[in-house]
Amino acid sequence: MVEHGIKRALVIGDGGWGTALALNLAKGGVAVTLWSAFPEQARELTATRENKRFLPGVPIPEDITITSDHETAGHGADLVVSVVPTQYLRGVANRFEDALPGDVPLVTATKGIEIETFKTPSQILEEVLGPRPMCVLTGPSHAEEVALGKPCSVVAASLDEAFARRVQAVFRSNTFRLYTHGDPVGAELAAALKNVIAIAAGISDGLDLGDNAKAALLTRGIVEIARFGRSRGSQSETFFGLAGIGDLVTTCCSRHSRNRAVGEAIGRGQTLAQVLAATKTVAEGVWTAKALFGPEADLGDVSMPICEQVHAVLFDGKDPQEAVFDLMNRAPVDEMHGLSEGLA
Repeated sequence: MVEHGIKRALVIGDGGWGTALALNLAKGGVAVTLWSAFPEQARELTATRENKRFLPGVPIPEDITITSDHETAGHGADLVVSVVPTQYLRGVANRFEDALPGDVPLVTATKGIEIETFKTPSQILEEVLGPRPMCVLTGPSHAEEVALGKPCSVVAASLDEAFARRVQAVFRSNTFRLYTHGDPVGAELAAALKNVIAIAAGISDGLDLGDNAKAALLTRGIVEIARFGRSRGSQSETFFGLAGIGDLVTTCCSRHSRNRAVGEAIGRGQTLAQVLAATKTVAEGVWTAKALFGPEADLGDVSMPICEQVHAVLFDGKDPQEAVFDLMNRAPVDEMHGLSEGLA
């Protein structure tokens, strides 16, 4: 077994997933500090020892320190875990720029793409905090289930194999299994883009299109994601493992999925503005869809018809039924044509 050597960890972000990962590390004997961007939220978490907003019913042990002071939160940390929604990540990282030693390794567990730059979370963190050992923690992992100790398997993806193994060792438990992986960019792209497909799956549920339609969405959706990933230099195999198809299945089918829920509400007739106004959590797929068709994405000739229709429904006011019609009436092709080149 690999000796991870991590005694103290800072978890940046007090959402459900950040809290669940803090609980996981503390259970393994690591001294954990959980950082909140909001002083009033930090005080409430400290007083109640429960994240009532994002993870109700799950107690937070007294030995987890909770703070909103970014200047002291990382003192003595051997590991930093970033779990901040992508569209807020750059601002939070800027706050920690001078507060974290340059050699402290970092795990990013955020799934999304920055709208303005089309950068992944690890790219944002490296740009702001400088080069350092970096690992992407991703896969089918609803915080609600992980916090309750239900079995879960994810990947620790890094170009630094030794660091990936340390991350694997420090997070692993009887119910939380990690596989190392060498394609962090592909893992991040899979994590972000599957949320767009999950919105499509939710729209399908809202329209009551049935299991056949949803199966097709998942199958063709992962092909779109893999096709895009290949265009960015990622390995095709990444998208057919836990980071890709595994996370896609969970997000498209689970009652816990925020992105699927957004899609379902839209399929039932609500507007995006109405859905966002009524939710207290972040649905990263909405903003990933916007980024994907923004000026920085540079799709080129990569074909992504499902994602294109999701974008049209979310941001152009297209009727979901019309989007379904347009998808079903595209020119017929051979399913396997060009698949090995990522062009199907």
